[in-house]
Amino acid sequence: MIGIDAGNSLDRHPTGVAVYARNVIRELALAHPDQRFGWYYRSNRYLRSFGTKLPSNVSRRLLEEAVLRLRPSQPSLFHGLNQRLPKSLDTIKVATFHDLFVITGDYSTPEFRDRFAGLARETASRADHIIAVSEHTAEQIVKFLGFPRSRISVVHHGAEALIAPSPDQCDAIMQRMGVNRPYLLHVGSLQVRKNVTRLVEAFEIVEEPVDLVLAGARGYGADRIVERVRNSPARARIHVVGHVGDVVRACLYARAEALVFPSLEEGFGLPVIEAFAAGLPVIASNVSALPEVAGGAAMLVDPLRPAGITEAIHRVLRCSALRADLRSRGVARVQGVTWQRCARETWRVYERLGAASVS
Repeated sequence: MIGIDAGNSLDRHPTGVAVYARNVIRELALAHPDQRFGWYYRSNRYLRSFGTKLPSNVSRRLLEEAVLRLRPSQPSLFHGLNQRLPKSLDTIKVATFHDLFVITGDYSTPEFRDRFAGLARETASRADHIIAVSEHTAEQIVKFLGFPRSRISVVHHGAEALIAPSPDQCDAIMQRMGVNRPYLLHVGSLQVRKNVTRLVEAFEIVEEPVDLVLAGARGYGADRIVERVRNSPARARIHVVGHVGDVVRACLYARAEALVFPSLEEGFGLPVIEAFAAGLPVIASNVSALPEVAGGAAMLVDPLRPAGITEAIHRVLRCSALRADLRSRGVARVQGVTWQRCARETWRVYERLGAASVS
């Protein structure tokens, strides 16, 4: 049996980690019907997991140290999908690391940074192998945690197909949000790391008749960002819509003029891939994992220069040939960037460690 920490797949407000978890566990189970899997949930999510129908080759397990110590049968391999590994498993252990941004800058409280760094180091000390979601994250694991590069595999995320509802339904969704003009879109938490304040500053001097939609939950520094929007001379054209589910997000991608994603630090940057899959032109940062993920299909900008972000927005809005080229390159980029491929490459890691196809 292969054990997987499936808890994040049940997140009610899914972030990139949750999207990864729910897709990779599903695709692994579907691709290997003869392999037994145990999906493990901590006690605060175990009962909620009964609302999810499991594939026939999957059993539900409780992920608590006391239970793991007592349980006579352990998995041949355990995969922690979010930079955590239990202590009480005497088996091959793999951990997926999504990012180490908390360590790299002033993107959280000092208390959270200390806890995060301690957990990351503890997980790395237990892991036999680490899956990094980008080369950028792999480099950070080596630099900040001292983990050997030879024991890290890079497995990119997939592109989740977001299907927009009917035009009438999208019209109603936009009406509820008060968005009734062409708009630029940002998908991501309102937090310091996402560089939303500089995006707002850049948007204020955009000369084209467009709005800006900020879709994402509140994170570290959100109060300052919201206050900045409230005091902006362009506040009537900025829509802070909060966290949105898949249906609303699909409508937002389908109707936007472009995704603008000037993040300061990303382990991957899933909105970029989602926007490509939706046929949307993308403006993104030229730092962290974003050039790697964009693969030459986005217009890259210096995230510290609001004037440069504004210039990129003007170029995209004013040049139909550029928009068409970015759309074409984005669609080409996501060909093969699937969750099935992500699961295949994850399975190869299991095989190399000698744990796959073990019942």
